[in-house]
Amino acid sequence: MPEGDTIFRTARSMGRALIGRPITGFRSNYPLLTRFHDDTPITGQIVDRVESRGKWLLIHLSGGATLATHMLMNGSWHLYRIGERWQKPSRDMRIVLENREYQAVAFTVPVARIYSAQALARETRIPPAGADVLNADFDPLTAAARLRACASEEVGDVLLHQEVLAGVGNVFKSEVCFVESVNPFCLVSALNDEQVAALIRTSQRLVAANVLEDSADAIVTYRGQQRRTTHRSDPSESLWVYGRSGEPCRRCGNAVRHRLQGPDARVTFWCQTCQPMPDRSEIDG
Repeated sequence: MPEGDTIFRTARSMGRALIGRPITGFRSNYPLLTRFHDDTPITGQIVDRVESRGKWLLIHLSGGATLATHMLMNGSWHLYRIGERWQKPSRDMRIVLENREYQAVAFTVPVARIYSAQALARETRIPPAGADVLNADFDPLTAAARLRACASEEVGDVLLHQEVLAGVGNVFKSEVCFVESVNPFCLVSALNDEQVAALIRTSQRLVAANVLEDSADAIVTYRGQQRRTTHRSDPSESLWVYGRSGEPCRRCGNAVRHRLQGPDARVTFWCQTCQPMPDRSEIDG
């Protein structure tokens, strides 16, 4: 599933192609979107802003509505110059937004909704902007309070709660816990204030490190690429533990382990040696 860094890069690239330009063409195979377009034409409106909020991508239109999409596991937005051949089959198209220069095409995007400003503010599934670790208004102290409020849940699960830390997904969850030597299966209540602050700080740092400018962000080449580095830039050493079950830990050499976690049975990777469960006496003391 695309995580916050991928959605941020998508929003940045789409913004460069769409913001300030009138929409000259719109089509979709989602009835709710086409019905909205029939009643309130999207063509002729201007894209005011393209925003990422965790794993959601929001396209704000000059008429006051917002097109919100969630990629889930396989969705992606692509950008093409007008007339350029698509790199995915047309049967996978779900939404097309056009201006005079570019096409933004959503392929196999399973969740797409149109919201008024009021409805967007009420929508609990879409995290507020301030909860996104890449947002300029993100407040670590407020995030710490949100994390602390989940005291009876396991740390690895809570890091995936988008209302707590929007943008952190399953890869970053395992990587952040490893970097801070926190066992992902311990309860939030077992963490001290320093550990909570460190988890939040490292979440910001690791996600932000994956949205630095490079050629993948060029308007005409963006194809929903995903790349992720938390350890080294070498592709063979890019991650600390994620996807490395049975391989030696990059710190201690013992085998990395994996286990399903939480109600959604998301896989978690960790090192038992570097990330021991906290001692009960330390928690009580």
